[in-house]
Amino acid sequence: MHGPTVTAFKRWFWRPPRAHGDTILDRRVSPLELLYDLVYVALIAQAAHDLSDDPTPRTLAVFTVVFAMIWFAWVNGSLYLELHGREDGRTRSLTFVQIWILALLAVFTARAADTAGFPFAVVYAAFLGVMAWLWHTVRLQDRPEFLAVTGRYLAGMILSMAAILASAPLPDGPRLLVWAGFGLAWIVGLLLLSRAELGFGRGITPTDSLVERFGTFVIVVLGEVVVGVVDGLSGAPHEPVPIATGVLALGLGFGLWWVYFDIVGGRLPRGDGTALFGWILSHLPITLAIAAAGAAMVGLIRHATDPVIPAEVAWLIAGAVALVLIAEIVTAMALADASRLASVYGPWIGASVAGAIAALAVAAIRPAPWVLLLLLGAILSTLWFFAAGQFLRIGAWGVDSPAVAPADEPPPVIAR
Repeated sequence: MHGPTVTAFKRWFWRPPRAHGDTILDRRVSPLELLYDLVYVALIAQAAHDLSDDPTPRTLAVFTVVFAMIWFAWVNGSLYLELHGREDGRTRSLTFVQIWILALLAVFTARAADTAGFPFAVVYAAFLGVMAWLWHTVRLQDRPEFLAVTGRYLAGMILSMAAILASAPLPDGPRLLVWAGFGLAWIVGLLLLSRAELGFGRGITPTDSLVERFGTFVIVVLGEVVVGVVDGLSGAPHEPVPIATGVLALGLGFGLWWVYFDIVGGRLPRGDGTALFGWILSHLPITLAIAAAGAAMVGLIRHATDPVIPAEVAWLIAGAVALVLIAEIVTAMALADASRLASVYGPWIGASVAGAIAALAVAAIRPAPWVLLLLLGAILSTLWFFAAGQFLRIGAWGVDSPAVAPADEPPPVIAR
């Protein structure tokens, strides 16, 4: 190669990441990011393995802890690409390194709470180490006003890596407690950073691509509903009742899609730190609940012909629907157009609380599986029609009324 060509390749592979605040407003989600999301399909499917086979309080607790670790990994990797990535060889190569580590992590995820706990912790700590180094390279580019808060975030990453690595040789129970503490510490830490005077939210400008990233992860976990239905039907007799139950189960997944994407999805959050991180963190219970519902589909179809659904399956599915509805209230309250659409979201919040209570009441009566699905589907349909009618009444439906950031927020820097 000639000298200029070599120089161009070196620059393409070694350009520094974008600094905080260097936002690309018209950025689009890249094929690389969609590939990155695919590895999480495997991770979540493996995490839900025991919950699908044996939906008990213990397996649900294990799934919750492991899913939270997976979700925090996705948030770190996705926010790095959203805020600091470029269309260059360096970004691509480092993203593939993450995918390699995450694919190896998926190998140990199904047994992370017991026999594979040691390798899971070691591999997860390796992922955190890569992310800590990436955030360090960002800090090297940052302006002075960002150094304090990014320094705290980086310190949190390093401490997290050390804690997860130290948990590897522990017995199963204490190790799981360390992991639960890791997830709780990050939730509390992000909330504290969001309230700080120079909060981490200053470096994140809500963009359409950011909203699309989180919407994509919702689609990833909705895919687990499809997988759960297919797995359940594959192991059940191919008879009318199990097949009809599987069809209704898919319909419940469709209902969860409608109430998310038509009511709170696809809309920008506010740019202040508290609202922004509330919006981000609200997606943890939303995606956790949908993934748990997907795992419950296996047991639900397995008992499709039973006159009464098993209690643990009923509470898992109905509880998942209730949690989605409650968490989406937090999402709605953090939206940039929440005040403008108060006439919609105010009544809808009350309706969602009522819907969550109704879902739990359905679990309490434990009807036949297909009846439970019909009742939960009716709850979601009612909420959707209620919200849709309000949106249409004021002419604020879907793409016809895109959300905009409040006018009093300073415009972000645009990097090209």
